[in-house]
Amino acid sequence: MTQAGRQGSPRSSSGRNSSGRNAGPRTGAQRNAGQRDFSKGGGDRPFKQPKPREERFIDPDEQPTGSAPGGRGTDAAKSGDWKTGAKPSARKPAARKPGAGKTPGTPGALKPKPRTGAQNSGGPRAFGSERFGQNLGPVRKPARKRGPRNEVPQSELHDADGIRLQKVMAQAGVASRRVCEEMIAEGRVEVDGQVVTELGVRVDPKTAVIHVDGLRIQLDESLVYMVFNKPKGVVSTMEDPDGRPCISDFVRNNHGERLFHVGRLDVATEGLLLLTNDGELANRLTHPSYEVPKTYLVQVRGPFPQGVGAQLRAGVELEDGIASVDSFKLVDSTPGHVLIEVVLHSGKNRIVRRLFDAVGFPVLRLVRVKVGPIGLGDQRQGSIRNLGKQEVGHLLASVGL
Repeated sequence: MTQAGRQGSPRSSSGRNSSGRNAGPRTGAQRNAGQRDFSKGGGDRPFKQPKPREERFIDPDEQPTGSAPGGRGTDAAKSGDWKTGAKPSARKPAARKPGAGKTPGTPGALKPKPRTGAQNSGGPRAFGSERFGQNLGPVRKPARKRGPRNEVPQSELHDADGIRLQKVMAQAGVASRRVCEEMIAEGRVEVDGQVVTELGVRVDPKTAVIHVDGLRIQLDESLVYMVFNKPKGVVSTMEDPDGRPCISDFVRNNHGERLFHVGRLDVATEGLLLLTNDGELANRLTHPSYEVPKTYLVQVRGPFPQGVGAQLRAGVELEDGIASVDSFKLVDSTPGHVLIEVVLHSGKNRIVRRLFDAVGFPVLRLVRVKVGPIGLGDQRQGSIRNLGKQEVGHLLASVGL
């Protein structure tokens, strides 16, 4: 190599750099200047001595099965038994699940698996895919005394000229046919009061009474079930000879059927009225023996002294006997007014107004918001809506249908 080539090299053997200046021998400090010390963290950050690792003490007597010595039980359990090399089961042991040691039914305890043939078992609920109506949860049937139940063989429920049970359920909107078959196999379906678990059973839709998880399936499409939010000043009749506003003025299309209004509300009372052409349901809802609860919101002048609510629950003497409320709750209080929620099952005429008059607090405004399991929700005044199939099932179950 020529002298010019040696001078153009980054560093010559004589110690000159690329600029041609003699830098001289460099010390270790000079060589390390401007370079990061990766062994000490690098950069301008101060070096911190790592903390000594503390080994967790593990009692060998309490060490889980399959864990290796030296505190590596968790890693060994993932890879297998450290002695035998056996791989762990894919399923988590029940004893290690959260809440495994708690008593069933207590908060945090494991939920028991549904048993085959039990009603209200897990899985899709009936009419779970319908767009309208309200989800009212599990069915609550009234506690009524009944005689001994005679078990009927499923073969006697079979109607050779009928339709397959799962097809009838699917056509009624319960669920898809495949899901209906699963419901039948799980014992969640009753036909005429008997649990059916065979998929080949045929029934007559015109005469069969079918329940799914206690929910009655209404197969008669001619029956109508409606909720009317009655405004103040409307008479609770379908026709009024005096020409006052009545229920028929708000019913646009009754499909040519005669509708019954379940119960009555006086002219000044607002709220929920059930309309239907199901005569059996209307009779049971108004019959005192079924004790269908009705919920009212009552506005009176305040302040409302303590002890009056207990008096209403205990019973008040009226001109036609002693009457009481099932429950009493103070909802809201503003200067000069109090809003109270009461629940009672009595169907006597103007019973709520007479009760509050008897305790010295005349009613300023009265609204019925619920009858049995059916509530108004956010339905506007003067409107009528059809009940969902799930709501109809709950309503029928509330009176034992």
